[in-house]
Amino acid sequence: MEDKKRKNFHFIAIGGVGMSGLAKYLLEEGYSVSGSDLYASKYFNQVKDLGAKVFIGHNEANLPENSIVVASSAIKESNPELKKAKSLGLKVLHRSDLLKFIAENFQKEKGKFIGFSGTHGKTTTSGLSAYVMEKAGLSPSFVVGGIVLDIGTNAKSSDGKYFTAELDESDGTILKYSPDVIVINNIEVDHIDFYKDGMDSLLSTFTTFLSNLPSEAKIVINKDCNGNVELMKRNPNKHFITYGFKDATYTAQNQGFIDGKTSFGLYKNGEFITEILLSIHGKHNICNALAVAAALNEAGIDIKEAAKYFKDFTGMGQRYQQIADVKGIKIIDDYAHHPSEIKATLDCARTCNPKSRIVAIFQPHRYTRLHGLYDEFLKAFNDADKVIVLDTYAASEEPIGGHTSEEFSKDLKKNFPEKSVIYIGGKISDITNKVATELKKNDTAITLGAGDITKLGKAVAEIL
Repeated sequence: MEDKKRKNFHFIAIGGVGMSGLAKYLLEEGYSVSGSDLYASKYFNQVKDLGAKVFIGHNEANLPENSIVVASSAIKESNPELKKAKSLGLKVLHRSDLLKFIAENFQKEKGKFIGFSGTHGKTTTSGLSAYVMEKAGLSPSFVVGGIVLDIGTNAKSSDGKYFTAELDESDGTILKYSPDVIVINNIEVDHIDFYKDGMDSLLSTFTTFLSNLPSEAKIVINKDCNGNVELMKRNPNKHFITYGFKDATYTAQNQGFIDGKTSFGLYKNGEFITEILLSIHGKHNICNALAVAAALNEAGIDIKEAAKYFKDFTGMGQRYQQIADVKGIKIIDDYAHHPSEIKATLDCARTCNPKSRIVAIFQPHRYTRLHGLYDEFLKAFNDADKVIVLDTYAASEEPIGGHTSEEFSKDLKKNFPEKSVIYIGGKISDITNKVATELKKNDTAITLGAGDITKLGKAVAEIL
């Protein structure tokens, strides 16, 4: 990464939210970037506008011969650009390798690396930290897994002394990073295709990650999560800086609502520091804000000064993002695809819309996740009045023997006979009208999933 003039970084699937963020960062650093994807998306067009040379479709002719190639776990060995790169003997980096190099380069040249990890909340906490630092005039650099709505991007290279990123545990690549401050939001069983021994193998990965950290690294961890408690038990020699609602180093106390905003007092070791106001709601978002406040304070940032900027953060793209309010029907899009995330999202919807009928439109994400967490998913929809179940989004997986979306809808109805539960099968483009007819005035409809269901809300709104 030292010679910006000679080397080109070529991204296979440059239009993804994670890959495009890395590409943006390199472009702003002055590197040459190219890439391809199967279709144009907003992320694809953003990197194009920044100067990347981009191609629709994967073809070996797309690949400049002086490239370092960047690929994610989703890219198969049969990809023509990947095959060409290997035949030419080009360096091929996993996207996590590139993020590692970016972070290490930043630490050497500029300052501190703040990482956010855990099964849930990585995107919101990393995005919130980037937003607060940006508004506080600290000029942070960041690469996060979603658009920070009030900044309008998922990545930025800047001249400040802080770099923040979310660190993905889904494929074990979290082991590559060594942040100065690490936040562990929570640890729950997920990504069963990789963590075949469930919680035990997940905890083993985090234990190895902690063992690789330098002694001066600060570990900020949510004490209110059972998985985190077990991780602390397995690592008694590590110094953990805890946060939670009680009996922790950092606590959120005196929670309430002021002029439509959530409020809480930030305390450290029982002593009041400052009050924090939030525009994002729900107990999980108080926890997210507490994590960010603790991390920034431990990184050496004046949290009393930074706290004033929390209130203007309106969230991340696809994280309880209101898409439309049409004919008295509110449509919200949320990335929730794990049972705990769905519970938190629907609890927030119920709290924020007490007079609405809550309609959950659920697209299971990956066959392995639906199959492995089936019973947990059946318990996740308590706060929904109506549930519409769509076909499973494969995310590159082949179908496996096990539970189907249609079967899930039937079992959910058995568990909650008082709820309206229906299954609507087919492509998103083919089911929009059917979904629209299921909604009525005063509904709050929430699309739930990490797949192409994110397109559904806008399409339904247009029909309505």
